[in-house]
Amino acid sequence: MDAPSTPPVLAASQPPKLLDSLRQRIRVLHYSIRTEQAYVDWARRFILFHGKRHPREMGAPEVTAFLTHLAVARNVSASTQNQAKAAILFLYKEVLQQDLPWLDEVVSAKKARRLPVVLTQREVRELLLHLQGTQWLVASLLYGTGMRILEALRLRVKDVEFERRELVVREGKGNKDRVTVLPEILLAPLREQLERARVLQAGYDIRIVQELLGHKDVRA
Repeated sequence: MDAPSTPPVLAASQPPKLLDSLRQRIRVLHYSIRTEQAYVDWARRFILFHGKRHPREMGAPEVTAFLTHLAVARNVSASTQNQAKAAILFLYKEVLQQDLPWLDEVVSAKKARRLPVVLTQREVRELLLHLQGTQWLVASLLYGTGMRILEALRLRVKDVEFERRELVVREGKGNKDRVTVLPEILLAPLREQLERARVLQAGYDIRIVQELLGHKDVRA
C-alpha cells in the first residue's frame, strides 16, 4: 500500500516591499502620477543616503541630515527640499503608520520670493513662430487657456466644447476639474487636430490624411 502523499507546503505570501507599499498608498489617495514618481524617488534616495537602513530604524536626526545634505552639498532649491521632506513624512505617516513626535524638529526651508518672468505678447508671438503642428497647438493652448503641460497633453475629445468655446480640464491641480476659455483663434487648429486624429484612428492611409488636411507631412 502506497504511503499517503504529503500535501504541498504553500509558501507564505511575501509582504509588499516598502516602495511598493508607498506607491499603493499614494494611488489609494488619488495623488497625481508626478507626485507618485517624486515621492518614491525621494524615499529611495533617503534610504540609500543612510546605507539602506530601514526608515523604521531612523528618525528626526536622519531626516534632518538628509535634508541638510540636499541644501548644502546638492544646493537644491527650497521647493525641492520641501518636496523631499513631504515625501519622507508621507512615508512615515501613511505607510509606516508611525506617530511623528519629532515632526516639529524638522524645519521646512523658506522659499525665496522672486518676481515671475513673464513674456511680452511680442515675445510669445516670436516663440510660437518657431513651432509647428502639434507643438504649436499645445504651446498655444498653454498660453491661451492657462492649462499646465500635462493638462493639455491629457485633453480628450469630450473635454472640448466648440459651441461654448470652453475646455474642461479634468483632474487638474488638487485633483479638481475646472472649465477654462478656448480662444477663438484656436478653434480651427483644434478642429483640424481632432479630425487628423479621427482619420488616423480609423486606419486611413497617411497620404489620404495629408490630402484631406492639406499637409505635406502628417506630423506637421
